[in-house]
Amino acid sequence: MPLPLIALFVAAFAFGTTEFVIAGILPQVAEGLGVSVPAAGYLVTGYALGIAIGGPLATLATTGMSRRTLLISLALVFTAGQVACALAPGFASMLSIRVAVAVAHGVFFGVAMVVAVGLVGEEKRGMAVAFVLAGLTVSNIVGVPAGAAIGNLFGWRATFWAMFALGIVATAAMIALLPPSRSGAAAAPAGLAGEVRVLGRQQVWTSLILMLLLMIGQFVPYTYIAPLLQDVTGLSAATVPWVLLLNGIGATLGVFVGGRLAGWRLMPSLIALLVAQSAVLVAMYLSSENPLPMVAIIVLWGAINFSIGTPIQTRILTWTADAPDLASSLIPSGFNLGIALAASIGAALLEAGFGYRSLPVLGIFAMLVAACVAALSHVHERRSGERPPLPRG
Repeated sequence: MPLPLIALFVAAFAFGTTEFVIAGILPQVAEGLGVSVPAAGYLVTGYALGIAIGGPLATLATTGMSRRTLLISLALVFTAGQVACALAPGFASMLSIRVAVAVAHGVFFGVAMVVAVGLVGEEKRGMAVAFVLAGLTVSNIVGVPAGAAIGNLFGWRATFWAMFALGIVATAAMIALLPPSRSGAAAAPAGLAGEVRVLGRQQVWTSLILMLLLMIGQFVPYTYIAPLLQDVTGLSAATVPWVLLLNGIGATLGVFVGGRLAGWRLMPSLIALLVAQSAVLVAMYLSSENPLPMVAIIVLWGAINFSIGTPIQTRILTWTADAPDLASSLIPSGFNLGIALAASIGAALLEAGFGYRSLPVLGIFAMLVAACVAALSHVHERRSGERPPLPRG
């Protein structure tokens, strides 16, 4: 395993923790900032929009920087942002700080994916993407449950102080393990027109649609997972971090399964997984009042979510190899635009009087639509005989 991939994994773990931990401490944050739980959900929305909008713009603005220098700078922004969150006096300041950190998050994952696939051969691209994504899933296994537990024991501000320490570790990993010779800026930039042109390839824009739909299926329920498990399933607040831990274990297994499938039969596997996820969401709705089945379903749900994400990202990186900067930044952008929509939809459903139990229902239909989009895209690609572009030198 190339050492730079380890640095990318550590930083992905840090960014993933700060993005997702808010779901595990959402009731405490809401109380501490003096807002309702649905209103606090907009901290998830704001973070996602920061990635989705700010990430691509900041990526284009920093294309002239050495990738090593850029990645280290982003880790420093993350670290400073955790201190600011821990000290935030109110909801507005907390939201602003998280948006700023989110912009750095969006740039990081765009650059990190380009660096990761450039470190390995074509046949190993799926596993390189999976290794970086594993930082996100391990954050669900370790970072999110630990952050939720710290928040329950010492208050939600202590969670952000713990992530400040995590930021120091991530920065040190970047400095130690990212050599300039393997992560410098591209020698032959494609230019803005070239970067935009590749987005018109049907494999790219259909994959971005799949991202949006996947996030609706995942984050309409996940944003409110703590109150869902407490108010509907009947679990205690102290049990929620353990359920998140199990979800993260499932997600980690799923991301490597997705990496294998991306190197085997990417599109047929992706279509089957989307249909399977729709069935899992049906089971979640039916079992939400029964603790043991609900916990088992949440583990499977996490596994399939991330097994779907890996081939989607690998497909985009493969079909934009000749102009990767903007397209790679749109990977986290597409995912997080979906997260923002999902969190907002969830808040709207709750404010309209629908209960937490209703949240998985929309995802059932989103996954079926995604399966249809993926199937049509695959058929078009096979009929056209198109081949992926070669990376630019």
